[in-house]
Amino acid sequence: MKLLVIIPAYNEESNIDKVISNLKDNFSNYSDFGYVIINDGSTDNTKELLDEKKYNHIDLPCNMGLSCAMQLGYKYGYENNYDCAIQFDGDGQHQANYIKYMLVKIQEGYDIVIGSRFVHQKKNRSLRMLGSRIITLLIRLVTGQYIADPTSGMRMLNRREMYEFAYNMNYKPEPDSLTKEILNGKKIIEIPVETQERTAGSSIYGGLLNAAKYMISMTISILLIRDKKA
Repeated sequence: MKLLVIIPAYNEESNIDKVISNLKDNFSNYSDFGYVIINDGSTDNTKELLDEKKYNHIDLPCNMGLSCAMQLGYKYGYENNYDCAIQFDGDGQHQANYIKYMLVKIQEGYDIVIGSRFVHQKKNRSLRMLGSRIITLLIRLVTGQYIADPTSGMRMLNRREMYEFAYNMNYKPEPDSLTKEILNGKKIIEIPVETQERTAGSSIYGGLLNAAKYMISMTISILLIRDKKA
């Protein structure tokens, strides 16, 4: 099965070497493996590093956001005949050794496989995890399915879903898109993974205000999806 790893990257000059090394260490013997870095208009030296190391990448002319970066990655994967694709963050938090277990689930017929931090591990009591709990509850109320880690950015899609997200989906790769696909009858499963702490740079969702905006937008979107489906 031909697998593409899509790595959205914005100002990740300090992390991207580690990410690519992690992938190559785990897939050096897997002939049907490929990757593409979507450089989302980085303003640091990410582009220069990618050019220098000759990493496979596509440069966006300006910072267009995660949704555009991933949509381009899925188009690249679909048009280059990949059977499945995984979103793999450029900050070094995702670990490549879990990808093979996710690939097994795609081969078993699942449409979307989520690398979940909370299949066995409990969420802490932070405000961020409170938001995750609320989104989990909303998805369960709307769809009937329990998703322990709805904000996980480590997701693998089969070829049908690659096409959907590349050409038809008007949602970001976020909890609301999961809600939409569950309501559309798609098979979604979580597998347990562990992540590393970011060692450089900062998250786009950092800060209390950004987290609050994110929660409000996800809540509204999930509820609107329910109403449209009804």
